[in-house]
Amino acid sequence: MNLQIGENFLNNLIVQDGDTIFTHCNAGVLATSKYGTATSPMYLSKERGWNIRVYVDETRPYLQGARLTAFELNEAGINVTLICDNMAGMVLSKGKVNEIIVGADRITANGDVANKIGTMSLAILAKHFGVPFYMAAPSNTVELACESGNNIPIEERDINEVTNWFGIRIAPKGIDVYNPAFDVTDASLISAIITEKVIVYPPYTENLCKVFEK
Repeated sequence: MNLQIGENFLNNLIVQDGDTIFTHCNAGVLATSKYGTATSPMYLSKERGWNIRVYVDETRPYLQGARLTAFELNEAGINVTLICDNMAGMVLSKGKVNEIIVGADRITANGDVANKIGTMSLAILAKHFGVPFYMAAPSNTVELACESGNNIPIEERDINEVTNWFGIRIAPKGIDVYNPAFDVTDASLISAIITEKVIVYPPYTENLCKVFEK
């Protein structure tokens, strides 16, 4: 399944030889099994002998990008560059990125997508700088029974993820902390949703139903 997601990217020329890709959090081998979802086109590009480069943001506060994605891509011999989350705008503004590819936790009937916190901010930056923004996910991530992102509850995680850095406190004691685990990216910011079955383009309300409604 993950292999087919990657093939849909490459065979439809969404990712091409020489591209620079940006990704967020971890939707790779360590999280989703062989090839990963968002990382599948990266691994396939490597297998085909293509020269690609990948920017990975650290993905605060739990650092899945730095600890997992950057690690596994580097181990695979893929040219990977790690940046802080707040450097994304600078990188995109320089025209260094051909496309952004991220995973998805939930995809609603209207095309809104819930994913790791920071995805929405990255999508807004991509829209501003004219960089295509793609969601890579298995088809069972699509939930037609969920009308929109407004219907998705957002989990809040332990405040210590924000106030502490590997056991060292970095914030004042007693300070209020907001630590949502996910955010919802509006469908209008998404260039396409790529699954193992099909590539879905806007308008999502119509096209997701055509493909996934039984």
